[in-house]
Amino acid sequence: MSTAIALPETLDLKASGPLKQAFLERRGQAIEVHADQVRRLGGLCLQVLLAARKAWAEDGKTFSITAPSEAFVETTRLFGAEGALLTNTQGAAS
Repeated sequence: MSTAIALPETLDLKASGPLKQAFLERRGQAIEVHADQVRRLGGLCLQVLLAARKAWAEDGKTFSITAPSEAFVETTRLFGAEGALLTNTQGAAS
């Protein structure tokens, strides 16, 4: 069974705490992150997303980002994290 998180338009400093909490509440479940509404992605929220992805891989659970917006993809690319974040995992630790 998979659970979902819909990311807000703005992922800035204020959004980092609630984003971290949302992941903590869903730990141990396959997760689908909906990134289609993201217009701004800050570094701290990117770190939260990368940490969550790593935790899911370590747990052997699926972590996927669906339909990322152009802004999400571009910002992730500019931070150099596109390969680490936008490749879906299917329950295998990396």
